[in-house]
Amino acid sequence: MGTNSCPNPVPLASRNLGQTNVFCSFESCAATVETVGPTGEEMEALTAVQVALLTIYDICKAVDRGMTMNGITLREKHGGKSGSFVNAT
Repeated sequence: MGTNSCPNPVPLASRNLGQTNVFCSFESCAATVETVGPTGEEMEALTAVQVALLTIYDICKAVDRGMTMNGITLREKHGGKSGSFVNAT
């Protein structure tokens, strides 16, 4: 749901990535994006996580409006112009 919508809130994000697989797990709220496109998959993954967290907030806000969304990071990225990246944290 949150993927392929990255260019809407992020004006300079890539468009038409040719995604082949997107998976979200709400236990730890992680998204995996695989694409045949040359760039932009990390922006789609980060957008997917944020949309998932916002959806959970919207559903649960009647119980607890003090919920927070934090610790959102890019764990790893492979390919594209910048090559591979693995977050040490």
